[in-house]
Amino acid sequence: MSGSRAIDHLVLAVTDLATGRARLTSLGFTVAPDARHPFGTENACVFLKDGTYLEPLAIGSGADSLATARAGNVFTARDRAFRFRHGPEGLEAVVFQTTDAQADHHAYEEAGFSAGRMLDFSRPFRTPDGAESVASFRLAFAADLRSPDFYAFTCQRINTPAADRSALMAHENGVTGLAGVTLCEPHPQDFADFLGVVSRGGRPEPIGDRLEMPAGGAGLSVVTHSEFESRFGRKYCGHARGLRGRAVSFHVGSLAETATLLRRNGVVHEMIGNRLVVPEASGQGVLYSFEEQA
Repeated sequence: MSGSRAIDHLVLAVTDLATGRARLTSLGFTVAPDARHPFGTENACVFLKDGTYLEPLAIGSGADSLATARAGNVFTARDRAFRFRHGPEGLEAVVFQTTDAQADHHAYEEAGFSAGRMLDFSRPFRTPDGAESVASFRLAFAADLRSPDFYAFTCQRINTPAADRSALMAHENGVTGLAGVTLCEPHPQDFADFLGVVSRGGRPEPIGDRLEMPAGGAGLSVVTHSEFESRFGRKYCGHARGLRGRAVSFHVGSLAETATLLRRNGVVHEMIGNRLVVPEASGQGVLYSFEEQA
């Protein structure tokens, strides 16, 4: 394996899709139409020009979510567990690209990091022009028992309807792509093996007290609580041990233009170093930051 897989998307628990849509729109994002999974959850995605996307996730049917979780659906079980422990907002999972989820599943089993059985599913898909089709996916899940509040999976697209998403990728805030994901843990290097296996790539690089791992055009960072405060100006008062998703960073063309939009929309923000930081808010999941791409 020559290197880590690219990030495909991020799963962000939100209170409900209406709250998520309103918040993300105020941040200057274009949000796709609501979509329902066949196992009780629903999403309203934000697609980025670099091919990554955000998946704000809500429970559409509590009964279906509970029934499928009890039947062994890892996706709904982990979502329900996260919400039980932390409420309806937060970064649940990082998802990596793959062309062979079955091979990923076997690798996770062999390494002792499988989170459970694979998931194959299909759902209706509506293109921006209103045409309807069916999209099919295969997921392989990985988790570390030391981290009950974070997991990862790979996503293989079995059937992807052709669609022009250019309108959905145009964002008023100037975001062009995902810059990075920041996880917190008091001793980041304890999770180097897990992250290396999950991404099916090389071992993350220790830099001081933190871990840094390239994941396509974005970076995955695991930092201590003090490093998190230094980066984002926010004191972290969360769990003692185990990985926890804390921030999502985006590339923009102009921080000044992004800041102007946020001011116009009444969104609280501040400059911390070379980052424009937006604190956590309902419908957003976690802290967001915006950075100019070098």
